[in-house]
Amino acid sequence: MSRYLALFLFGAIGLMAQNPHGEGFKINCSDCHNSGSWQVNLQTMKFDHSSTGFELEGQHAAVACMDCHENLEFKKVGNQCVECHTDVHQMSVGDDCRRCHDSESWLVFNIPELHEQNGFPLQGAHITLACIDCHDASNNLVWERQGQECVDCHREDYQTASDPDHIASGFSIDCVQCHEPLSQQWGGDNFHYFFPLVLGHDGLDCMDCHTSPTYDQIQPICSTCHIDDYQNATNPNHVSSGFPTDCALCHSTNPGWAPASFENHDDNHFPIYSRTHRGTWSSCTECHTNPSNYNVFSCIDCHEHNRSEMDDEHDDVGGYRYDSNACYNCHPTGRE
Repeated sequence: MSRYLALFLFGAIGLMAQNPHGEGFKINCSDCHNSGSWQVNLQTMKFDHSSTGFELEGQHAAVACMDCHENLEFKKVGNQCVECHTDVHQMSVGDDCRRCHDSESWLVFNIPELHEQNGFPLQGAHITLACIDCHDASNNLVWERQGQECVDCHREDYQTASDPDHIASGFSIDCVQCHEPLSQQWGGDNFHYFFPLVLGHDGLDCMDCHTSPTYDQIQPICSTCHIDDYQNATNPNHVSSGFPTDCALCHSTNPGWAPASFENHDDNHFPIYSRTHRGTWSSCTECHTNPSNYNVFSCIDCHEHNRSEMDDEHDDVGGYRYDSNACYNCHPTGRE
């Protein structure tokens, strides 16, 4: 071996031994360095960082190599966020920063969607809260998982409620039995959603209906509260007329019980909302001439029949009488 070849091989081996980037780093030096110096110009370097499986996007595109690679052995740096970034959440939300953050900034813009993925949608009043209103650990960046039930956060609200007193009334701690999660407040528009407080029921005080110390002695049927209204009604007299106690058959929740309509009249008695009588009357008393007793009705007063003409027309009908009940017996469907 010549002296010159030996010197060349010795120098090459020496250079390889001095590679500051560690063993196995096999890219051309010229991809990053130029022949003028060892300085690296990020604008002209040919090395494509995406070839490492970690593309430099967003804020990462602006950092210097040494901000991540604290020494020149580049392979010692992993591509997981937590390998460079301190986990300020202390593993309370896992170690996959990209679930919430992107490379543009640390700001999180899709908190409602993220929260829904974790099983508790931020709806109603919850969507206006700051994170620390619920996640109240000593470190405001630790998002320890809260319970999924209302009472997990609202137990104190339940215990201190006084109008009504939830404990004395024996209320369930399942808040959604009375309160709607979409409401903006405890007594908001969707409060009492199992029995909507609208129209005539709007603005009532709880004790107007819940007259007992406990709130469990009431049912969502009209007569529970309105049996006195039923018994005292005189126009018409509901009791003597045999009206059912199901107020909703005739009345809506409009204030003052009006307007009222008894559309079951067609099925159970006589068709007045359909067939030939549809639209020909405006008041119940046009047919029911005794306001105190709706069992009494008149056909002959409404139709203004001439008795002599009716007698002639029915002279061949056995058992004919010029009487409303007789009319109904033969004409139960209202046809002429």
